[in-house]
Amino acid sequence: MDPRSPTRPTALWKGKAKATEDSEDFNDLNPVITYRHAVAQNLGIRDPLRVVALCDSDAFYAACEMVRLGVDKETPLVVLQWEMLIAVNYPARKFGISRMDKLKDAKKRCPHLKVVHVATYKEGEKEPGYWDNVDTNTHKVSLDYYRRESSKIAGMFKDGLPGCEVEKASIDEAFIDFTKPAREILLQRYPHLAQVPPNGMDTPLPPPPPIVWDELGELIPIEHVVTDNENKEDSARNTKAPSTSEAPTTWHDVMLSIAAGLMEKAREEVRVKLGYTTSAGIARNKFLAKLSASYKKPNSQSILRNIAIPNYLRPLKFQKIRFLGGKLGGALAQEYDASTVGDLLAVGLEELQRKFGEESLWIYEVLRGVDRTEVKDKGSTLNKSMLASKNLPKPITKASEGHHWIRVLAAELALRLNDARDVSPNLWPKTIVLHARKGYESGRSKQAPFPFTREVTVDVIASAGDKLWKELVGNSLTMNVSSVQLAFTGIDVAEPGQRTIEGFLKTGYTNKRVRDGSNAEDVNEQHSGSAGAVTGDTGTQTIREGEDQSMTGIPSYNCPRCSRTFRLPESTPEIAIVQEETLAAIRMEHDDFHFAQDLARSSQPNKVLTVKTPEQKPRPTKKRRKDSEGIEKFFSRK
Repeated sequence: MDPRSPTRPTALWKGKAKATEDSEDFNDLNPVITYRHAVAQNLGIRDPLRVVALCDSDAFYAACEMVRLGVDKETPLVVLQWEMLIAVNYPARKFGISRMDKLKDAKKRCPHLKVVHVATYKEGEKEPGYWDNVDTNTHKVSLDYYRRESSKIAGMFKDGLPGCEVEKASIDEAFIDFTKPAREILLQRYPHLAQVPPNGMDTPLPPPPPIVWDELGELIPIEHVVTDNENKEDSARNTKAPSTSEAPTTWHDVMLSIAAGLMEKAREEVRVKLGYTTSAGIARNKFLAKLSASYKKPNSQSILRNIAIPNYLRPLKFQKIRFLGGKLGGALAQEYDASTVGDLLAVGLEELQRKFGEESLWIYEVLRGVDRTEVKDKGSTLNKSMLASKNLPKPITKASEGHHWIRVLAAELALRLNDARDVSPNLWPKTIVLHARKGYESGRSKQAPFPFTREVTVDVIASAGDKLWKELVGNSLTMNVSSVQLAFTGIDVAEPGQRTIEGFLKTGYTNKRVRDGSNAEDVNEQHSGSAGAVTGDTGTQTIREGEDQSMTGIPSYNCPRCSRTFRLPESTPEIAIVQEETLAAIRMEHDDFHFAQDLARSSQPNKVLTVKTPEQKPRPTKKRRKDSEGIEKFFSRK
C-alpha cells in the first residue's frame, strides 16, 4: 500500500496530543474505532466519531426581503445600503451582478432588477422603517429585521434537533454538533455495537454496512480538482465529479450519513415554515464543515468524508482560510513562496514554530484539517452590552446638532432592549454610555446610571443621552465630531419576582423574611477610604447578610464583593424613582472604592506578554484619563 495513501490505517486517536511530523500525511483520518468509542458519551473533540455541520442561509439579507415582500423566488433582487450593494440573490447573480457592482451598473445588466434599501431609523419614529428618499445625513441603518429572522432560524434548529449543540456563528450561519444524537441513532440501528465482546471495550468494531448516499447530499469527491471559481460564494462547482461511493466505508461515514439525514430534515423545516433556503457542510470538525458548506450552493448540503479531506485541502488557497489572510497569510506566502495548502505541507512544525512562534501549532494543524474548537451554544450567555453607533458623513460642528443623532440612536437601543425584555422581562442595564470621536482618534465618553422605568421608551433613553451630551460637550461652541455612540452596559437579569431596581441591584439574597427594624445598622459605620461612597447624609442603612430586602419594599443594594448591603429609608411611590437613582449613584461610588483598592494592590510591573492563538485574543486594557475641560479641548488636540 502506498504509504501516503489516505486510506492507510493509523494508531488510536491521539485526542489533544500535539501534532507530529507524520500528520502532514493526514494519518489521523482513519482512526481505529472501538466499542468504547461507540458507547462513549463525553469524548468531546477527541471523539473519532465526531460529526459537525455548518448551515448557512443563502443570500440571507436578500432572502429576508424576498420573504417580507412576498416576491417570486425567481425575481432578481438586491439589497442596498446607501450606495453599496450588501446582498445579491441568486437570480440576480445569473445576470453577473455581484456586491462589488454599483447600482447603476447592476441595473444595466438587469433592467427589471428589484432594489430594496435596508430599513433605517429616523428622528421622531419609534421603529425603523422602509422610507422614501433615505439620507445618510439624517437616517441610520437598521439590521434588526435580519437579526429577528436569524433568531427564528436558530430557534427552529434548537427545537428540531434535540440533543444537538447549536452555536450561532454569525447572523446567517450556525454550527451544529450532531455527535450525540447521531451516536444514539447508530446504536439503535446497530444494537450489536453495544454488545462488548470478550476481548474488551478496546476491541475494534466489525466492518460497517454499505451506505446509500442518495438523497443525503452532495458527496465531495476523493479526487477533487479546483476550478477557477473555487471559494467564491457563487462557485460553479456543479459539474459531475468522481463519486466517493466506491471507497471503503467507515463507521465515521455512517455517522456522517445519519447527521446528513437529520440536517436535511431540519433545513426542509426552515424552508417550508420560514421560506428560507440554506446550504450545509457536514464533516468531522468546524473548520472542515464551514469549508464544505460552500461546495455547492444554493439550497444544498455537502458531505466531506475523511477519505476526501487530503485532496480537498491540498489545492485550496490557504489565504482563504480564516485567520490566514492579511499580514499573516502574506508573510507565509512570502517566506515559503507558497499559495496553496499543499505548498505549505512540506514545512515542518519545528520550522514553522521557529519562524512564527510556538502558537503557530494551530496553523500547522489547520492545514491538515485538524480543528480542536468545540461547538458551544452561546444563546444562554447574556449579552452584557448593547451599542448603537453612527459614523457621520457630515461631522457635528455645533452642540445643538448632537441631539438629533441621540434620538436616532435611542430609538435603536429602545427597540433592542424591548426585544430582549420580551424574552427576559427582568432584564435591565445598569449604565448608559455616550461616546464621541473625531476622525480616528480615541474619543471621549461619559456615563451615568440608567434609571429604572416601567416602560422603555425612546424619550427615556434620549433624555438620559441628552444629559450626557451636555456634560460631554460643556460650553463648546465649535467641534468636529465624526462618530457618535450610545450604549447600555452592565445588562443583567433581576431576581425572579422582583419588579423594581432594588431587586435588580441586589444579588445573592436568601429567602429569609426580614421583620421591621431587625438587624438594621446606621450607615455611618462606613468603609474606610470609601470617598463618601456611603454617608449618613443619604439616610442609607445596611442590612446584614441573609436578610431579604425584596420583602421589605425598601430600596437597597448588596455588594457582591464585600457582602455589605445598603438601603434607603422607606419611601412613598412618588419618590421611589428619585431614591432608585440615588441608590444607583451610591452603588457606582461604592464600586469606585473597590476599584481604588484593586489599583493599590496591583504590583506586576514586569508582566510577560505572550502571543495568543485566534481563539485566545487578549482583551484590550482601558486607560483611565483625567477628564479634559469639555469636548472642545479634547477634539482640538493634534
